[in-house]
Amino acid sequence: MKKQIAPSILSADFSKLGEEIRAVEKAGADVIHVDIMDGHFVPNLTMGPPIVKSLRKITTLPLDCHLMIENPEDFILPFKEAGADWISVHVEACDLSKVLPMIKKLGCKAGAVINPPTPLEKLFPFCQYADFILVMTVNPGFGGQAIVEGTLEKIATLKKYLVSKNLNIPIEVDGGVKAENIAAFAKAGADIFVSGSGIFKTPDYARTIQQMRQTV
Repeated sequence: MKKQIAPSILSADFSKLGEEIRAVEKAGADVIHVDIMDGHFVPNLTMGPPIVKSLRKITTLPLDCHLMIENPEDFILPFKEAGADWISVHVEACDLSKVLPMIKKLGCKAGAVINPPTPLEKLFPFCQYADFILVMTVNPGFGGQAIVEGTLEKIATLKKYLVSKNLNIPIEVDGGVKAENIAAFAKAGADIFVSGSGIFKTPDYARTIQQMRQTV
């Protein structure tokens, strides 16, 4: 399975967001990760469909919209219409057996997300509905956090479960991913690596992404 690098624009310079997107695309990014927060499900407020619509105009890369919001089923269509290619929703926020098929029906890749405190057992019944699974390696809401202890073991356990069920589903990781630790995530079983400050807070995006790609 091809390893993919997904810069998270949460850490980009919003005063020149278009330039930032073009820069990471030129630097070799595979996906653009967009963190959507509503101030309720997580203690922060970010962007909505209008921003995604603007991003769609300036990049051909897949837009990976991670919905950290309550009642995500009410916002699937607006994000699809805005240009989202991937839409992921939390097991803590909705019934994945209903919402993931809704996302697929609209033609988007459907992701199931799990937070650090949530046991994997709560996610297992819904893996079959997902196109990818996003394991949060920090508590969602803010960028630049330290990785939660036990995350690597959680990824490895999920990977073993998917293999045991013959589910060829990529694992995405989000939170604290940097060039110096990305190898550990890959070894644990991750396939898609979301990195915000690990890319956007470095002086040379191309060099950073190249280092990440060579490591995984």
